[in-house]
Amino acid sequence: MRMVKVVITIDTTLIKRGSPNFRRATWALCLGSIMVFANLYALQPLLPTLAREFQLSALQASYAFTITSLTLGLSLLFYGALSDAYGRRPLMLLSLGGVVMTTFSMAWVETYSGLLLTRALLGLFLGGLPAIAVAYMGDEYERSAMVAAVGLYISANTLGGISGRLLGGTIGEWLGWSSVFGVMGTISLLCLGIVVWLLPKAQNFTPQSAHPRRMLGDILGHIRNPFILLACLIGGFNFFIFVNQYSYVTFLLAAPPYALSPSWLGLLFLTYLSGTFAAAFSGRIAQYFSPPRCLAGGIVILIVGSLLTLISYLPVIIGGFFVNAFGFFFAQATATGWVSNEAKTAKASASALYLVFYYVGATLGGFYLFPFWQWLAWPGVILGSIIILLSTLSCAILLQILVNKRAQSI
Repeated sequence: MRMVKVVITIDTTLIKRGSPNFRRATWALCLGSIMVFANLYALQPLLPTLAREFQLSALQASYAFTITSLTLGLSLLFYGALSDAYGRRPLMLLSLGGVVMTTFSMAWVETYSGLLLTRALLGLFLGGLPAIAVAYMGDEYERSAMVAAVGLYISANTLGGISGRLLGGTIGEWLGWSSVFGVMGTISLLCLGIVVWLLPKAQNFTPQSAHPRRMLGDILGHIRNPFILLACLIGGFNFFIFVNQYSYVTFLLAAPPYALSPSWLGLLFLTYLSGTFAAAFSGRIAQYFSPPRCLAGGIVILIVGSLLTLISYLPVIIGGFFVNAFGFFFAQATATGWVSNEAKTAKASASALYLVFYYVGATLGGFYLFPFWQWLAWPGVILGSIIILLSTLSCAILLQILVNKRAQSI
């Protein structure tokens, strides 16, 4: 009897969980994420300060935040498509360099219109890393390593949001709002240097053509995929509510009977820490429950936390935001990984499409909630929130139905 020798080749270039390259790449992407989201959110606890200094309404003051979210969201599709054609790492590093330069320039702005202009430019640079990071993981990591890394990456998003708001509130109260950007620029420059040093070069990237028709076809293909589209709707409308609740609650808590200062308002964003834990924890839960069920669970938790904030007692309001952050980021980490896994080609375009929904949601949510705020103040904001969250919960249930049907047809 002749022996047949079977040779199995294993791709050793993929990054394995726990390997040195896993630690280097994940630390680099997480640090870049912290840098991006710290710059995005540094101004949020200062919205009441801007309203007083420039004599603005709550909605007008929020433009300084929402204009950045809008331009960030619009830039994502371009970054995603370009990185599918030209590579992940160079574009991420170039965009982070633009963040550093733009943040420094904001320290010299003296008018509100000038602030809006530079914040809009900042958003264009901020979009590079969020649009590409998960696609980089999809190219370079083994599947189990990617699941772990995405959870850590989303956790870093929350840490960036916390640190930016804490720095913004504290430095803004001590030195004035414009000084925030000089400090943030210095920290960002240091972060950029570390990311350049740590982030490994891509080993498994396969370039695609940069033809605009091909890029548009990739995006339309993702939109026509109901498994991706529903996740985009869920993520976008969850963020539509979640982040703008924080904007309006700053006005609630800056007024009597709470009368919190900007530095204390910045401390409110420590509630994101529960989201940091939830995002890192999401990978383990996903081993036992389907992603649509995880999405639904996160939304239910977000609804419960929102309702808790109706109790007019400061510790309970803060507790409600801890619950909110846990539910939101649990769902966010689940949806991010789901979209990347469902996209069989043009992964960066799929991730970017998801984030377009996400950040356009952040931009539009403030406008949606403003009439509720004018009508019933904070209880109105929660009423408007529950209406949208029940809709995203319905989308998660529909996604589970589609998953069940797909499994039966195989």
